[in-house]
Amino acid sequence: MQMLLNNRYQVIQTLGSGGFGETFLAEDTQMPSHRRCVIKQLRPIQNNPQIYQLVQERFQREAAILEDLGGSNHQIPTLYAYFQSSGQFYVVQEWIEGETLTKKVQQQGLFSESALRDLLVNLLPILEYVHSKRIIHRDIKPDNIIIRHRDGKPVLIDFGAVRESMGTVVNSQGNPTSSIVIGTPGYMPSEQAAGRPLYSSDIYSLGMTAIYLLSGKQPQELETDPRTGEIVWRNYALSVSPTLAGILDRAIAYHPRERFATAREMLEALQIGTVSVPPTVPYQQPQVIPQVTPQNIPNTVAVSPRALSTPLPVKQNNSQKGIVLGSLIVGGLIGAAIVIGFAINRQNQIFVDSQTPSSTEVSPSPEQNSVSPETSAPSTNNQQAGGSPEPSNSPTSTQQSSSAQPETQRSSPEQFVQDYYARINEGQYQAAWNLLSPSYQNNQRLHPNGYLSYLDWWGGQVGSVNVDQVSVVESNTETSTVDAQLTYFMKSGKQVSSSVTLSLLWDVDNNRWAISDAN
Repeated sequence: MQMLLNNRYQVIQTLGSGGFGETFLAEDTQMPSHRRCVIKQLRPIQNNPQIYQLVQERFQREAAILEDLGGSNHQIPTLYAYFQSSGQFYVVQEWIEGETLTKKVQQQGLFSESALRDLLVNLLPILEYVHSKRIIHRDIKPDNIIIRHRDGKPVLIDFGAVRESMGTVVNSQGNPTSSIVIGTPGYMPSEQAAGRPLYSSDIYSLGMTAIYLLSGKQPQELETDPRTGEIVWRNYALSVSPTLAGILDRAIAYHPRERFATAREMLEALQIGTVSVPPTVPYQQPQVIPQVTPQNIPNTVAVSPRALSTPLPVKQNNSQKGIVLGSLIVGGLIGAAIVIGFAINRQNQIFVDSQTPSSTEVSPSPEQNSVSPETSAPSTNNQQAGGSPEPSNSPTSTQQSSSAQPETQRSSPEQFVQDYYARINEGQYQAAWNLLSPSYQNNQRLHPNGYLSYLDWWGGQVGSVNVDQVSVVESNTETSTVDAQLTYFMKSGKQVSSSVTLSLLWDVDNNRWAISDAN
C-alpha cells in the first residue's frame, strides 16, 4: 500500500476500519530508525463548518490528554503527533508490539487463576492513574489490552475520548453535544450505555474482560439473573477460587454503588485475598455480659468436664436412672440461674443508684454529643443535664428520651456548597447531579439534554473548580441563599473567576440541601 500521510508517514497496512475511520500501521520516514507507529484516521459524523470548528477544538483537547497520559505512564501508548488533512483528523501513536488478550486466548487457551491475578495486579495501577487524571477509558475489553513482547506487561490502548469528539453535533437548541455512546456492548455497564459513564464503569469492563479470560465466553453468551440483573458466569469457570469469584462479582455488580469504588480498592482486595462490602455506618460490637435468665438458657444438657474426657458406656438398665439424674441437674441449673439473675439485677440496680459524677470523670467530647440516636449508648439517654443519671428499666422512658434528641445534624449551607464542588473535582458527576432539585435538573436553558448537558460542561470542559469563598446571604430551615466565589480551571488551559449565587432548598426526603437555582 503506497500512501504517504502528512508527507511523512508511509502506510504499511490497514489494521482496522469502522464508523469513525481507519487505523493504519505506518513508518515515520522522517526518523532515522523509520520507527513504526499506529495512525488513527478519524472523521466527523457531520460535515458542516459549525460542527467542524467544534470537532477541531475537542479533538485538540483530547489529543493533549492522550499526550499527558502516554507521556507519564509506560503502559499507555505515547502520542507522537496529531494533524488534520482534507477535513479528517489523524492521531499518531506508539506501535505496541505484542498480542491482544483476545489473541492470547485464541493461541494459548484460557487463563489460569494465578495468571489472571498477575494480569489484574498489573492493569489496576494503570486504571488508577487514568482515573486520577479524571479520565474514563470507556472501552476496556480484551481487544484493547496488549501484552507487550519486550517485557510481558499489559498496555491499555484506544481511549474513547478522541472518538467521542468526532460525534459532536448541535442539538435543536443550538448547543453542542455528543450524539454517540463510546463502549462495546456486553463490556460496558448499563449507566455507560445510557450515556452516563462513571469511574466504576471501567472497573465493570475490566471485570467482564477477566471473566472472558477465565471462561472463554463473550458477555453475550452469559445469562443474566432476571431478578437482580447480575451476570451468571461461575458455572463456566468452576476452578476459580471463591475469593477471586467474589472479587469479580463485585467488580461487575449491576449497580455502581455495589462495585469497587476505585481501582485501588479492587487491587487491595486482590493482594489481601479478601473482598467485603464495608458497612454504611462503622459499628463496634460492645462487650456484653450475658444475663442468665430462664428464657435464654440454651436448649441443651450441661455435661461435666469429667464426662467429656472419660465417657462411660450407657447401659440399657440404667436409662431410667439417667433420666432422673439429668432432670435433677437441669432443674438445679434452672433454679441457680434464676437466683443468679435476680442477684445480678439487684447489684446493677444498687450500683447505678449509688453512682455519682466524680472529679475524675471525663466529659463527653463534642463528637460524642453529636452522635445520632442509632449509634449512641443507651446509658446516655438517661443522663440528666447538670445532675446524676436517673436509671430506668422501662422501655417507654428510653424511647421518650431518645426521641427528644435531634434525628441528625444538618449540614450548613456553606459546607454543602463545598461538598458539592468537591464531588465535581473528584469526578463524581452523577452524585453531584443528584444534588440538584428536579426542577433545576429540568431547566431546559441550562440542561437541554438533561444529565448529558451537565456532564458535557463539568466532565468535558472544566478541569477543576476552586471554591475561593462561600458566604450565606440569608437562610432559614427550608431555604438558603449562598454566594460562592469560584475559579474555573478549564481543560483548554484558561482560568476563569466567577461569582455564583446559589439558591438552596432543604430536601426533607433525603435529609440534605439541594440546589434549586444558580445565577
